[in-house]
Amino acid sequence: MLEKETLPERKVSAWDVALKQLDIAAEKLKLDPSIVQMLKHPRRMITVAVPVRMDDGSIKVFTGYRVQHNNWRGPFKGGIRYHPNVDLDEVKALAMWMTWKCSIMDLPYGGGKGGVVCNPKEMSRSELERMTRRFTAMLIDDIGPYKDVPAPDVYTDAQTMAWIVDTYSQMRGHYEPGVVTGKPVNIGGSLGRDEATGRGVAVCAREGAKERGIELKGAMVAVQGFGNVGFHAVRILHDWGARVVAASDSQGGIHAPKGFDPNAVAAHKQKTGKVAGYAGTDEISNEELLELDCDILIPAALENVITDKNASRIHAKIVSEGANGPTTTEADEALDEKGILVIPDILANAGGVTVSYFEWLQNLRREYWTLEEVNTKLETMMVKAFRDVYQLSNKEQAPMRTAALMLGVGRVTEAFARLGLFP
Repeated sequence: MLEKETLPERKVSAWDVALKQLDIAAEKLKLDPSIVQMLKHPRRMITVAVPVRMDDGSIKVFTGYRVQHNNWRGPFKGGIRYHPNVDLDEVKALAMWMTWKCSIMDLPYGGGKGGVVCNPKEMSRSELERMTRRFTAMLIDDIGPYKDVPAPDVYTDAQTMAWIVDTYSQMRGHYEPGVVTGKPVNIGGSLGRDEATGRGVAVCAREGAKERGIELKGAMVAVQGFGNVGFHAVRILHDWGARVVAASDSQGGIHAPKGFDPNAVAAHKQKTGKVAGYAGTDEISNEELLELDCDILIPAALENVITDKNASRIHAKIVSEGANGPTTTEADEALDEKGILVIPDILANAGGVTVSYFEWLQNLRREYWTLEEVNTKLETMMVKAFRDVYQLSNKEQAPMRTAALMLGVGRVTEAFARLGLFP
């Protein structure tokens, strides 16, 4: 009989985690349950079948999603990813987290996210272009500069955004660069966008060091994930006088207690395809890198790498999260008990969406900002957001992640209190 059967354990999804985080913030903020219910239900979830003619003449149908979580503070904003494991629960969670991230940064956006279930590594450039254009055409009435503004994400890039701009503009009858952000600079993209996420991670790490009385000059920094975000974060910290002692990519890592120049390591990786083998360093694993004795640890690779199994062996004084979700809930509690300052992803890696906002403003105004203008404005906004979260963390005697969620959720609900419910 059914009651005697052993049902398989259900894997906790990103959406489960997002809902749990919302409940924690709602309880702290003492929110009206009806408002919490509205926040738990994305405003719109779009699922489309995307037929694409492949290079061999056959037609393959891909599944595409766009989730628009909340727009009480402004248009939906969030990336589009191409990946075999894209599913609706993942996209819903990412859209919700974008709502909080934009709110924490005090940007006039709500959260959105999209994706297509595909393996871009097995598709030609022309197939990816046809898929992108078809997907855009199917969302033509759901996106736009005042409605929903996509951006690059996993396995999408500036070229993907250029195809979206062209398709949208052709169908609307006028050129509209503001429909997406993360475009090539020569068609309306912003200077500083490529390094923006890493720069935000570095600014948060620097501000955290100030609060913990750590002298940045000579401070030891380790980064897991030497891609765009990780490289720019440690490059900037190195420029500010920090000592980069470890770095890793998917093929392993390197360690040198006396430090190394991340620019030279990047050149080595460009030549060899990996950071391992850089002269004057010892090879270590990704797991060993996380447990090094250092001042600042930047997890900028995968999710769930700091868990309840290794949290007791984390020796960094500050963790500035470049990746999305690198620390589990259980590990968060353990690190907090050890007195480690964890700067959560929804704050630390918000530099990207902030410069995307700058790009959107430039597009709407048909103007271009210098790199110095972009970086100065980003610095100001990241420092303010860090201060807002850190002060709330101290006031509530809560971890930074909880404080960030409280700030983000609180600002969204304040907007609803002013707007009201129509009709």
